[in-house]
Amino acid sequence: SEDPSVTLFREYLKINTVHPKPDYDAAVQFLEHVGTDLGLACQKVEVCQGHVVLILTWQGTNPCLRSILLNSHTDVVPVFEEHWTYPPFEAVKDSQGNIYARGAQDMKCVSIQYLEAIRRLKAEGKSFSRTIHLTFVPDEELGGHKGMEMFVKRPEFRALNIGFALDEGLASPSDTFSIFYGEKSPWWIKVKCVGSPGHGSRFISDTAAEKMHKVITSFLAFRESEKQRLKSDSSLTLGDVTSLNLTMLEGGVSFNVVPSEMTAGFDIRIPPTVDLKAFEEQVAAWCHGAGDGVTYEFLQKYMDQHVTSTEESDPWWKAFRGACRDMKLQLKLEIFPAATDSRYIRAVRHPAIGFSPMNRTPVLLHDHNEFLNEQVFLRGIDIYACLLSALASVPPLPDEG
Repeated sequence: SEDPSVTLFREYLKINTVHPKPDYDAAVQFLEHVGTDLGLACQKVEVCQGHVVLILTWQGTNPCLRSILLNSHTDVVPVFEEHWTYPPFEAVKDSQGNIYARGAQDMKCVSIQYLEAIRRLKAEGKSFSRTIHLTFVPDEELGGHKGMEMFVKRPEFRALNIGFALDEGLASPSDTFSIFYGEKSPWWIKVKCVGSPGHGSRFISDTAAEKMHKVITSFLAFRESEKQRLKSDSSLTLGDVTSLNLTMLEGGVSFNVVPSEMTAGFDIRIPPTVDLKAFEEQVAAWCHGAGDGVTYEFLQKYMDQHVTSTEESDPWWKAFRGACRDMKLQLKLEIFPAATDSRYIRAVRHPAIGFSPMNRTPVLLHDHNEFLNEQVFLRGIDIYACLLSALASVPPLPDEG
């Protein structure tokens, strides 16, 4: 009695693509089989050893027009099975229709919804002027450095001739659907403090720990100010403020030895409204103010701040917004609070919207007991079918001849 789309979704969830050893081959084979069954053209691009991007293509009636890209990633984050009610790779469905599995929300649901929307449209005999490409990429959960970041530099990506892209968003616990038109810039900063060593029984001057204390105080004071700004202004979302967290702290070799060096790692996510040069100057001032021997380096420093137009004059947004209006979907426009592969797509000047059609659903990506209700999943297929019909039918634009 189960809907075949739900069955397919659960089959995909059972493929273990968890880090650190994701079974990418099994995922690609599964998705390629589904694509072939739908009559879609298939291409595989190995962007680096063991990391393959699968491209499935539904050719439009006018291939000269720019295409629609539907992107999703195949990898999922690790689990702590002792905290799960059901095994995280068995896709158990409970009596309420909730499907429990790692990737249920992030983002294997979207991958199958894309495919099942296309299945429905093809079964209805639909065809569109614009080509629709589906890309299934690896490594997103590790930053996309061996996935989309490399893929956008390849000739195979340029050959897709993309006009507009859809990628992942987030669930929404309310009636509204979250629409992400931009993302924060992720910065990972490692601060090193060098100071005087000595015996743990003495009051050593100019220690690494004293300098580190000043660094941490400056960073966390800023964190608190942004936290309070978010709390005091109901119009702001997490995507509108800079998040900062101390995520690593290292130093010392023995309880009775004052260390000569300490390091701290900070994860900072900066919205596109912030001047990145000015923010780095602030970081430098915090470190300089802690004393001599304090340096910092970037382990990640993303600088592109392009956002996608949500003006009614933009033909892509007009088509997307119009389809949502026809379906009576309530939309909430936001900056994505973390980072997805959309940032690489926008960085090469293609408009991209982050959207996962999951309202009235708790946000459980990366959490224990991640689940998605089968009715929410099935409605998502309806939504994508309507969106694809609108986007793939956008009339030729002036620069398309």
